[in-house]
Amino acid sequence: MEIKEILRQSYNNFANEREMSKLQEWKMKPRDSFLKFLMDESKSTLLDIGAGNGRDSKFFMDNNIDAMAVDLSDEMIRLCQEKGIQSHQLDFYNLYQIGKKFDAVWSMNSLLHVEKANLNIVLEEIRNVLNPLGLFFMGVYGGEDSEGIWEDDIYNPHRFFSFYTDENIKKVVSSYFEVISFERIETGGKYHFQSMILRKK
Repeated sequence: MEIKEILRQSYNNFANEREMSKLQEWKMKPRDSFLKFLMDESKSTLLDIGAGNGRDSKFFMDNNIDAMAVDLSDEMIRLCQEKGIQSHQLDFYNLYQIGKKFDAVWSMNSLLHVEKANLNIVLEEIRNVLNPLGLFFMGVYGGEDSEGIWEDDIYNPHRFFSFYTDENIKKVVSSYFEVISFERIETGGKYHFQSMILRKK
């Protein structure tokens, strides 16, 4: 079974658990910081990729940002639509199919699931759906260079993850975006969180 289909099934199976879970405190700060950037620059449209249950899309909508959500999982898209979010079942490789451009893109822990060999394709897709001087928030766990199926995953089927050191993730994204800010956030686990605000070159 290919990685995308495994991810779709895995998130479909755990959609209700994710809907019931509470947002971790540390995830609020990068979201607030990005919202401030959007407001300071009068950005008004945002694409949330790998949006999950739409919690972040809803946050931006509640703060007067016109948000659209895309996710691979049909169950997650159903949860987004229940919240009144305009949403589409779509993967990172086909963002052009939306047929419009945005002032900003938000990606919270979704690009973790992109194989290293394909990350350049996905970053190109993201850059192409951004308006000139568009902002991109990319947040992923990292701290080491590795990729593969996480055998201890509590989700079934087990998901694919890709991790980078701080230096290497900055190197990859800087081919496509200007790095405005990079923050390392400790999460109490094996991996720290790499919080990046980037601008379309």
